[in-house]
Amino acid sequence: MLRTLMRAKGWDAVVVTGSDPHCSEYPAERWKQVEWLSGFTGEAGDLVVTLDHAGLWTDTRYFIQAEQQLAGTGIALHKMRVPEQVPIPDWLRQQFGDDALIAVDGLCTGAGFAQSLPGTVLSVPDLLDRFWADRPAIPQTPIFTVDPGETRREKISWLRAFLREQDCDGILLTALDEIAWLLNVRASDIEYNPLVISYLLVTRSEVCWYVVKEKVEDPQTRATFSILEADGVRLHPYSDIDYLPSEFQGRLFVDAASLNYQLYSTLASDGVALEEGTSPVGLRKAVKNAREIAGMREAHLQDGIAMERYLYWLEKSVAAGRGITEWDAAVKLGQLRGDREGYLGDSFETISAYGPGAALPHYITPHNYAPVIRDEGLYLCDSGGQYTCGTTDITRTVPMGRLSALEREDYTLVLKGHIALAMAVFPEGTPGCRLDVLARAPLWRSKRNFGHGTGHGVGWFLGVHEGPHDIRQNLNPVPFEPGMVVSDEPGIYREGKHGVRHENLLLCVEAGVSEFGRWLAFEPLTLCHFETDALDLSLLDRAEIDWLNAYHERVRQALSPHLPGEIADWLRDKTRPV
Repeated sequence: MLRTLMRAKGWDAVVVTGSDPHCSEYPAERWKQVEWLSGFTGEAGDLVVTLDHAGLWTDTRYFIQAEQQLAGTGIALHKMRVPEQVPIPDWLRQQFGDDALIAVDGLCTGAGFAQSLPGTVLSVPDLLDRFWADRPAIPQTPIFTVDPGETRREKISWLRAFLREQDCDGILLTALDEIAWLLNVRASDIEYNPLVISYLLVTRSEVCWYVVKEKVEDPQTRATFSILEADGVRLHPYSDIDYLPSEFQGRLFVDAASLNYQLYSTLASDGVALEEGTSPVGLRKAVKNAREIAGMREAHLQDGIAMERYLYWLEKSVAAGRGITEWDAAVKLGQLRGDREGYLGDSFETISAYGPGAALPHYITPHNYAPVIRDEGLYLCDSGGQYTCGTTDITRTVPMGRLSALEREDYTLVLKGHIALAMAVFPEGTPGCRLDVLARAPLWRSKRNFGHGTGHGVGWFLGVHEGPHDIRQNLNPVPFEPGMVVSDEPGIYREGKHGVRHENLLLCVEAGVSEFGRWLAFEPLTLCHFETDALDLSLLDRAEIDWLNAYHERVRQALSPHLPGEIADWLRDKTRPV
């Protein structure tokens, strides 16, 4: 059907991205267009269709998954984040030169990416509507307010000061987490992400929120809207963003990283003076205030209680031969988190993977016919929760019984990398790309590596992934600041055998001042033991062992008072010094 349309329109290629009108990493069901066309369910994937080729571009996290899901579809896998990578713009240029007519759904294509494509780029909003008969509607879920320790009035005042500094008359926020942060609102328009699908215009005198999709009937949203209107926020239908280009007067600040191509093109063609730059909200949001930090600590206490109860149940259930599957385990963890105070849901889909499944960094646990977790080898669980006081993300790799020498060695080397990053002390102004090697060096010395980033930012009761900081090999210049939260998650993945990943969340903190400047370090937020029985202790040095023992003492002291007696005793054994 798509190629028939392409021939009729004279299009050389159609590019379909895995994003939404806000350039989100996780789109709502309505915008999972790559999945609908190809069957690929990974979180990062873009599709190109020409008259004689179809290809999916994704990165190292999803190579194994993509090969499995694309088998028999006729769609070729194009690998990214490898030395021989050929990005979509370059591939299209190789095929068509600069004379191609390329169609994109401009609503779901970032402005910067569209501008990088060769030839003539045609924006066709909702391109797949003519084929996707039962396409989901734009979601509108109940909206509620939060208190992060800073009012929306204070945040808006700060943003208006930025406008004056930039000599701009307004700023259009299009990234959903930035809007939620600025207005102190949350919802569940996107699964696992407490976000409201909307646009926000802040001028020197007005705040216009383009948010309403249909008649508001739930009382929680009505109450929230009343609170915001009392704070001077004007509410508009979501679709009224289409009128902004013809109505706005003056200089408008936009961030092309989260601005879709359709809106960008309309703004430009209607003569709006655009000031393009990086939104200041991302960095301000990433540096948590005192209340947010306290909330994150409480969230991790609650999460640690759930995790230790879960790991105790898992160990006893598998040892008793109860036939626990990966899916059974994931469901049980969700139930235990559900018992914790402030828990509202998971922060992403739980990865519950035994043996070969764990070799896929973003494995999807099957609901039906899931593998049984046996009393040997390694089991990996990557999960997290959304609590009213914060967001969590944790990975534990668990020995279920007898381990091979290779499994034990991989387990230990990954923990060495994890500990090296957790122990880091570094000068002010250091970006994550300068710290990434700490986690990789123990693996590199044994000629091992992993293809994903080492760490990502985490929001306060927001997205489990946030920037602008991270820890990876890419040259991201954003330096760490006290108050930033980041994951520490090196890994090793052996296709068809096993996978190992150890993940804590870390808080960047002050580490003192010397004649050489100001120093920073990391404090673990996550509270959950590592399995010392799986370690080859000969591979750990004294400093690494001391860190592990101190961390385990902290875990035991924090969690034991909140655990039943038999689980507290079990945890005491798990956290004995090595």
